[in-house]
Amino acid sequence: MLRILLGFILAACVSWNAMGQGSYPPQTTACEVDSNALFVCGVANPEDLYRIPNTDWVIASGRISDSEGPIYAVHVSSHQVENIYPVNAATPNFNNVTYQECPGPIRIFQPHGLTLRQGSDDQHILYVVGHGAREAVEVFNLDVRGDVPSLTWIGCIPAPEGTRRINSITVLPGGYLGATNFDTAGGELWEWHPSTDWVKVPGSDMLGPNGLVSSADGDWFYVGGWSDRALIRISRGKTPVQIDHIQVGFNVDNVRWGTDGRVIAAGHISRCPDENACELSAARVAKVNPDSLSVEQLVDYDGNNFFKLGTVAIDVDDEIWVGGIYGSFGIARFPQQK
Repeated sequence: MLRILLGFILAACVSWNAMGQGSYPPQTTACEVDSNALFVCGVANPEDLYRIPNTDWVIASGRISDSEGPIYAVHVSSHQVENIYPVNAATPNFNNVTYQECPGPIRIFQPHGLTLRQGSDDQHILYVVGHGAREAVEVFNLDVRGDVPSLTWIGCIPAPEGTRRINSITVLPGGYLGATNFDTAGGELWEWHPSTDWVKVPGSDMLGPNGLVSSADGDWFYVGGWSDRALIRISRGKTPVQIDHIQVGFNVDNVRWGTDGRVIAAGHISRCPDENACELSAARVAKVNPDSLSVEQLVDYDGNNFFKLGTVAIDVDDEIWVGGIYGSFGIARFPQQK
């Protein structure tokens, strides 16, 4: 395993404070680290990351509290950070036909899991798990035709009744959306479609399902098994349901597709699983081959006062970007190993 250690952070971070109507003050942060890794600064708790296809921008969900936070656009080469929601967002354009169960626009919520349905003419649909005033997936038109990506709220999908906390989401063929109900006492997967609302995925019961991606053909789910310390592969639309547990050795939070076709599993070891001592880790990253299920460990990072708990990793050119939460004020950048 490649063991990556960071030096001391020589930085001053200005914390975010909520202001009226979701307007957040600019954050100025200088980050200097050793040669092993660098940071993108100017973000608050970037829990999830998603690179916009065919652009130089990454969407990041931020967290100020349990009920509010910004959505950022981060440029991959200049590391420019733009707040694109709730400030700088366009006027809502409610699609109450597709999202007929949605009560209407909401300005302030805590953004969490992200996924994107690619469109045409540089306009896409961005789905964002939202907590706070309501539990729902908030839906936006994402326009990347300008100098900076812009968001227009178009609807919402209220969470399935009785679920504890929708965590991660993935787009599926035919306008379907998949989601995890993160409950360490017993969660499951759900699917949504305008014609059916939410339907529980058969055979998906597990402890603590967290991150979620799906295969392009929609035949497989890949789930971050937080409680199982595994990436879990579950068949979709197949009887009987096929389930594979791929042990990675850490609590898997978010999962993402890598540019090499492998699944990137990111998470942490924040507590030992039993009474035996274990080595804690603020952030771990592994790549898993979706066919052979082989695992390659990539990052093991101890954390510091600037970056407390890793939750997601994505490929960004020749780097791995790792987002975090619970006192993580930057996106960690690790070199890709060739």
